[in-house]
Amino acid sequence: MQTKNTFRTDLALETCESLQSDIPGVEMTVEQDENLGVTVTWVEITTEEGSDAMGKPVGNYVTLEATAMKENDPHSHEEIVKILARKLGRLHKLPQEATVLVIGLGNRHVTPDALGPKVCDRLLVTRHLNDVVPLDVAGELRAVCAIAPGVMGITGIETAEIARGIVDKVKPDLVIAIDALAARRTSRINATIQISDTGINPGAGMGNKRTPINRESMGVPVIAIGVPTVVDAATLVNDTMEKMLNAMSEAAPDGEPFFNMLQTMQDQDRYGLICEILDPYTGNMFVTPKEVDAVIGHLAKIIADTLNIALHPGITKDDVNRYVETV
Repeated sequence: MQTKNTFRTDLALETCESLQSDIPGVEMTVEQDENLGVTVTWVEITTEEGSDAMGKPVGNYVTLEATAMKENDPHSHEEIVKILARKLGRLHKLPQEATVLVIGLGNRHVTPDALGPKVCDRLLVTRHLNDVVPLDVAGELRAVCAIAPGVMGITGIETAEIARGIVDKVKPDLVIAIDALAARRTSRINATIQISDTGINPGAGMGNKRTPINRESMGVPVIAIGVPTVVDAATLVNDTMEKMLNAMSEAAPDGEPFFNMLQTMQDQDRYGLICEILDPYTGNMFVTPKEVDAVIGHLAKIIADTLNIALHPGITKDDVNRYVETV
């Protein structure tokens, strides 16, 4: 069965999984730390052929998966921060004198979409301190500034337009954009962080398509950091059906036509069927866990700690906690 409906996901890892075959121009490596329960997948799209197959720009996509990141587990969070900081350093090398602009995308009034603004609240911003920082500390800090511009529904201005105006004035060497994403697997909600060097489309996680924030639109390199905080309703139903079919497989009578049809149906086709059944009742519905308030706080702290440590050489987590108010 052919269908125009496709899984909604912003994760390069999930796009690779859905294609279920080697993709020319796409390389994927996987690292696992069983002690921490962390899996890091590095997807590199090297050719235009690979870009067309993936539906994503040429570049690098690093995905870290760990269920501990959505739990109140400070020790695991510290280890995750160290791993993310190392991967971020590999994606882009910064000179000490570089200026970095961090943009927290999203709507702070909508909890699953408030990740970007909450990260900005925890950042160690230093661009305004150049003339007052003691000499013995100055060498440990980069010039970092941050902005949470809100969403077009509140400001009436494209986020990319606001970002470009700030970039033209501040002239940063690097832009880091943080936003909520969408996933095709419920197990990855709030348990996955993707970092890429290809930029981002603001509002992608909530199904909105806005002007991208990337090297082409900003004129400087852009690193995107995102966490899937929602799934669409059809994805949730599809995952539930898959688990139900697996549980029923032994109990189902041999040769049961309807069951066999569902069991052998391709994942993509089953998803398309669900979309047709749900539309128009829940076609635009997104789902997020009930504990999202606390989880977004954990994730914001993980990402902010990662940026504070990666952007300011010589600064430790304890140093950051002394200067950044806990919110």
